[in-house]
Amino acid sequence: MTAAAAPEGAPALSPSTRIGYMGPHGTFTEAALATQPDLSQCTPVPLISVPEVLSALDDGEVDYGFVPVENAIEGAVNVTQDALAFDFDFLIQREVVVNVQLDLMALPGTATAEDLTAIHTVLSFPVAIAQCRAFLHTQLPDAQIEAATSTALAARRIGEEQLAGVAAIASPTAAEIYGLETVVAGIEDHRENQTRFLLLAKNQVPPASGNDKTSIVVFQQQNEPGSLLGILMEFEARRLDLSRLESRPTRRGLGEYCFLLDFEGHISDEVVADCLRALKMKQRDVKFLGSFPAANGNSSGRERVSEEAWTSSDDWLQSLRRLIS
Repeated sequence: MTAAAAPEGAPALSPSTRIGYMGPHGTFTEAALATQPDLSQCTPVPLISVPEVLSALDDGEVDYGFVPVENAIEGAVNVTQDALAFDFDFLIQREVVVNVQLDLMALPGTATAEDLTAIHTVLSFPVAIAQCRAFLHTQLPDAQIEAATSTALAARRIGEEQLAGVAAIASPTAAEIYGLETVVAGIEDHRENQTRFLLLAKNQVPPASGNDKTSIVVFQQQNEPGSLLGILMEFEARRLDLSRLESRPTRRGLGEYCFLLDFEGHISDEVVADCLRALKMKQRDVKFLGSFPAANGNSSGRERVSEEAWTSSDDWLQSLRRLIS
């Protein structure tokens, strides 16, 4: 994982700035945090799970929270996604995307890549386990699969408790930290495996960088035909490019869903503001999760075309209104 420059316009951080992240040492979250030079100089606060990170941020125990939200193989990290949609009022400051390699590791001498028969149990974070389904099915079909609150915690438990016959799925760094031996490297189902992480804070929106993304949750009108189509048309009409659209149950009853959307642009762009205004007016509710620098660094420029088109149209409309006497 290579270091990336801090997004343009990011606030100046100091060594006293506390950043809570999903620990313990050796998690992919920690590795992703280390790719951000400005965040690396801050005070890291490893916490045991995503909910603990979010609770610490909510209680003011940390200044920022850094958590995984999406994986290229398994999809959304629902515990993060649902917490942002329903439980907390945080704003996304930036996204970080890193490549992920998952290794099978155990106490030294436990097994080899050619002979895994001594492994009877596999521990890991559920999302990581899901990313290795094919390997587990074909190579360890009889092993018991147990969930841990993080990949690194699984590795730490094996190392500290000297669990014979138990393997962890974790990062190569975790094996080094907790004295384990890599049995099989790179067991993820697809080599192009990436995970997206979010930096979260309270009550602040980063300034526009020119390559931004906005994230929202839309709660649709109940029992109204064509509600999703109506939502999508607001983006199509303004040529705003959607990069993510997912549905989640609202917890209010069976059959009730909300939509989580990411799209190009910043809330300071008039065309984005106009889109959000229309959605808020026509749908039951809209929750703003943030406008933040996109991780890809390759803006298509569509949001700028939309912004210019909106401004031109608004100038035209205002010229007509000035004729009112």
